[in-house]
This record gives sequence, structure tokens and C-alpha cells, in this order.
Amino acid sequence: MKFGIFGLGTGVADPETITTIARAAEAAGLESLWTGEHVVLPKPRVAPSPADPDLPFLHPSAILSYLAAVTERVLLGTGVVLIAQRNPVVLAKEIASADVLSGGRVLFGVGAGYLEPEFAALGAEFHTRGARTDEAIDALRCLWNDEDPSFEGEFNRFSAIDAHPRPAQAGGVPILIGGHSRAALKRAVQRGNGWYGWAQTPEQTRDLLAQIGEIGSIVERPAELGELEITITPPARLTADAVEQYAEAGVHRLVSLMSRHEAGMLRAIELLHDLDS
Repeated sequence: MKFGIFGLGTGVADPETITTIARAAEAAGLESLWTGEHVVLPKPRVAPSPADPDLPFLHPSAILSYLAAVTERVLLGTGVVLIAQRNPVVLAKEIASADVLSGGRVLFGVGAGYLEPEFAALGAEFHTRGARTDEAIDALRCLWNDEDPSFEGEFNRFSAIDAHPRPAQAGGVPILIGGHSRAALKRAVQRGNGWYGWAQTPEQTRDLLAQIGEIGSIVERPAELGELEITITPPARLTADAVEQYAEAGVHRLVSLMSRHEAGMLRAIELLHDLDS
């Protein structure tokens, strides 16, 4: 089992704290550090908003690049970037840049998004977010991998252009698909290097992976994507028994949600180190 922590840049925005926690996690042998994304949040908070509107969210490419500068080996992930709200041409440049600056350490988790007020504030269309997500993933891979990038989609079109540097990782940055809907699970099978499940118990994880298996028997998975890597953020503090249950379900990586206080974060890192020993 690979272990990571979630929360740097998401709820935790102080540079000194971020540096301390990132370096402690790397020294403890953890595999990865994760951040999330919301450009804006509804004020006042309304369901299904995940946080109060004053919770800090650093821009993903900024925190990834900062983490790259203060660490040497640990992987750097997004869980998740709301790709349907973004221009994929600009986003491809942002994530490729972070991958280059980190020496090829980025894991790019993406999701369609779910907060209509956020879409409205950004001038992004809410009801086509699923189709926009699928198309954006294809556009990203085109820009990262094709010798002469050219794309003709419903929402995005480009040709006679190029963008360098390309990602440091051969084949482009790995893309993990977030979400628990049928559409998200199908997207993971058809377009994802991995799937990211948020706040899922071992029982819920088993059910969702069974659904992924069912979908995989119906729709074709491109061979170049390889095995679907499964990442889960558990809803509760991890125990050795829970780790075993997740492993038996088929999970490859557990990303623990941290507190927003430095002492609590350091304790969480120590716990994960002990579970990994």
C-alpha cells in the first residue's frame, strides 16, 4: 500500500507550515502529497459546498510548484482539479510546467465539478460539465503527446500550434479521475490512468470497484492506459485493520485527510509511517 496526505494548500496555506509538513512527510517515507481545488465557494455556505467560504484554497499549479521546490522525491497530486471550469490549453501548460519543475512527480487528479454557484462565477456552463471534462482530458493528452497538436471538439479547437516544455513524464502526466457517479466511473475506465475515491469506506470502495469492473466488461479500456490505479481518501483515521480491508478491496494508495493544525498533521504523518512499517 502506498500512503499520502491531503490538505497542503487546501485549508493549510501558511508557507512555513506547508514546508514543515511536506518535508516531514518525505522524511517519513510517505509516497505523495495532495491538494484540491475550488476557485470560489458559495457565501453563505450552501449544500453541497464542502467548506466554509473563508477556507483557503491555493491555486493547484502554484502549490504543486511550491511543493516541488521544498521536496526532492515525494509525488505531488491533485484531488481534484475541476477541469470542466478550465481552458484545457492553459491547464495543459500549467500542469506540464509543474511536472517539469518537479522532475516528473505530478499526479493529476481531475473531476467535473459539482457547485453550480462556482461555475456561474467563472462563466462556465454547468450542465455540459461531463462532456467538457471528457473532451478536456483528450485535449490535454493531445497537447502533451502529439508531435503536431491538433484538436477538433465540440468545445475546444486548436491546430497549427505547439506548447513546450512537454511534461517530464513519458506519455504525459498520469490522469486520475475523481467522482462516484456512473459517468465518473465510466470516465475512469475509458480515460483514466487511475480513479480517485473521496471519503469512501472499505465497504463503499468495494461496491464502487465492483461497478468499475462491470463497466470495464462493457466498454473498452485503451491498452496504453494500463491497469487502473485506485486511490482512496478514507473518511476516518486509518487503522491497520482498515488498511488491510482497503488492500483486499483492490486499493493501491490511501491518502489521509489531515487536520489543519501543524501538530495534528505531524501526528498523522507519524501514524502513516507506523502503518507503513
